[in-house]
Amino acid sequence: MLDINEIKKIIPQRSPFLMVDRIEELEPGKRAIGKKCVSYNEPYFEGHFPGEPVMPGVLILEAMAQVGAVVCLSLEENKGKNAYFGGVNKARFRNKVIPGDVLTLEVELIKGKGSIGVASAKAYDGDKVFAEAELIFAIS
Repeated sequence: MLDINEIKKIIPQRSPFLMVDRIEELEPGKRAIGKKCVSYNEPYFEGHFPGEPVMPGVLILEAMAQVGAVVCLSLEENKGKNAYFGGVNKARFRNKVIPGDVLTLEVELIKGKGSIGVASAKAYDGDKVFAEAELIFAIS
């Protein structure tokens, strides 16, 4: 398990844009499961949406991507590098994420060639799926 301080040693994101609280499982270069505890104090809730706070879908994608970045950047040959979005395919948002939800963020690399890769990603809590997507990334 990686805590927030260990995550910050791997990926460059910082508050308020660090979207992963901990990594519960990690197979470097293969897969990881992370957690994001969604709090009403998140800065985006002030304007999205007033009176009905909903986590923006793009931030759910970002949270999944950050777990994917931990998977890639935890490899020795990628230490000190960055993982960048190259694209998003098959994104589906199934349920709203609201304050109090705890996102389980599961990411598995499904193919890669050189510095480009594709990952399968899912955000859920138990049986409740919030989002799924295929993430394309580049390491540099």
